[in-house]
Amino acid sequence: MMRATAALRVPIFPLHTVLFPGGLLPLRVFEARYMDMTRDCLRHEQPFGVCLIHEGKEVGEPAIPEPVGSLASVTEWDMQQPGILNLKTRGGQRFRILERETGPQGLISAGIELIPSEETVAVPEEFAACVRLLRMVVANQGAPVFAEPHAFDDAAWVGYRLTEILPVPLIAKQKILELTDSLARLSVLQRFLESRGLASE
Repeated sequence: MMRATAALRVPIFPLHTVLFPGGLLPLRVFEARYMDMTRDCLRHEQPFGVCLIHEGKEVGEPAIPEPVGSLASVTEWDMQQPGILNLKTRGGQRFRILERETGPQGLISAGIELIPSEETVAVPEEFAACVRLLRMVVANQGAPVFAEPHAFDDAAWVGYRLTEILPVPLIAKQKILELTDSLARLSVLQRFLESRGLASE
């Protein structure tokens, strides 16, 4: 577990995705910089940071990441094809980039501060539609969609999971990630559901 100190430094993996705390993210790694990053993280049992790309691409020249992301820990890995590393990762605590630099291989490393985890808050009845939709998704999927244990009574967990599956633009998901109030997050999601006619009783 990484301690919440000002001295935290992690490698950054900019991607066209938003990783939320507790979220599952499979990755295919083939660039040398990220192969080395994964090796070092596994060796030292340390996470790396996943940030949405603000400007640039996933492959090639280093992209500019959004300033807020989530830590990612590798839970499984294999290399069934030479030169391609398949990872299963899980989102951890959110963080804010304080400063960053790019190494010779193009790997970004950043000094970060951890964003405190939100306290567990029960889901108010007014946001019951959010919970119902999540329960339907879990019940209708043959394979696990979310990591267990499920926490349908936790407003932060419900908000994160719902944002993962809803068809909203990546920049909107980024703004939702950055919110620090789990009930405000659910309010945004509830309005989205209502606009799509998905919040009926």
